[in-house]
Amino acid sequence: MSLDKGSKVFIAGHRGLVGSAITRKLIESGYSNLVLRTRDELDLLSQQAVFNFFKKEQITHVFMAAAKVGGIYANNSAQADFLLQNLVMATNVIQASAENYVEKLLFLGSSCIYPKLAPQPLKESSLLTGPLEPTNEGYALAKIAGLKLCEMYKRQYAKNFVSAMPTNLYGPGDNFHPLNSHVIPGMMRRFHEAKISNLSKVIVWGTGTPKREFLHVEDLADALFLIMDKYSDAETINVGSSQEVTILELAHLMKEVVGFKGEIELDLSKPDGTPRKILDSTKINKLGWSPRYSLKEGLKKTYDWALKNKSFE
Repeated sequence: MSLDKGSKVFIAGHRGLVGSAITRKLIESGYSNLVLRTRDELDLLSQQAVFNFFKKEQITHVFMAAAKVGGIYANNSAQADFLLQNLVMATNVIQASAENYVEKLLFLGSSCIYPKLAPQPLKESSLLTGPLEPTNEGYALAKIAGLKLCEMYKRQYAKNFVSAMPTNLYGPGDNFHPLNSHVIPGMMRRFHEAKISNLSKVIVWGTGTPKREFLHVEDLADALFLIMDKYSDAETINVGSSQEVTILELAHLMKEVVGFKGEIELDLSKPDGTPRKILDSTKINKLGWSPRYSLKEGLKKTYDWALKNKSFE
């Protein structure tokens, strides 16, 4: 069923980057019957706790945004943890939703589910057509299992469970940890620290030529609201900005937004990673969604938020 103001909506992971953006979007849109639980209040790794929660609360709609996430360093060094915890959380929430008559569930994945060498832009049909990127295979396998579980519940039991695959995200609520952060918050932190320390240069790994796609998390929240309301196909749906930028272009944008006056130096001894990674977002665009923020606007908004919330301390 479509989302209406009387729907009882559970946002799993409401304190995270995506979950907090979904929560803000729903509140701004006049939805007040939101069910929110911290990790201490509800352990999604406990099957019994999750089943008891769903039985008691009688949820109508679920945004499954809870996940164990991290950058390349964290993903690669804790593959078992990323696979196990994300798999258990997904199966617990999806099964409990199915058995307690949830009207619609939206499962959140990641663009890393697609094969490492799949043709660009990445289409939804490329799923499971080749090997994954080895450094985040554990996380990707868990996300693939979650979206396939949704798909199979839909086919076997006619459950209205759908999945969405966002591109690289950033924005308010991001993780700015020096080791465990993703590209944008990690780079933003380095430029900020260089500025306040009056350093003469910031070093960027590789040649700077790989192309990436980034999406502000509030643009994603708009898309997810639309998907929850309008999309019911079994196949997953991509959500990307369709705006590509090289790593060096991103570094120059970051330098401008942060106000760093020094130089950018490329460390050519470091690896580049995948040359290009962008989603084909034709399906979500046809539903009527397109991003509001340019990358520069989104970076400025994120930097302002990070300063206000002392994210670099």
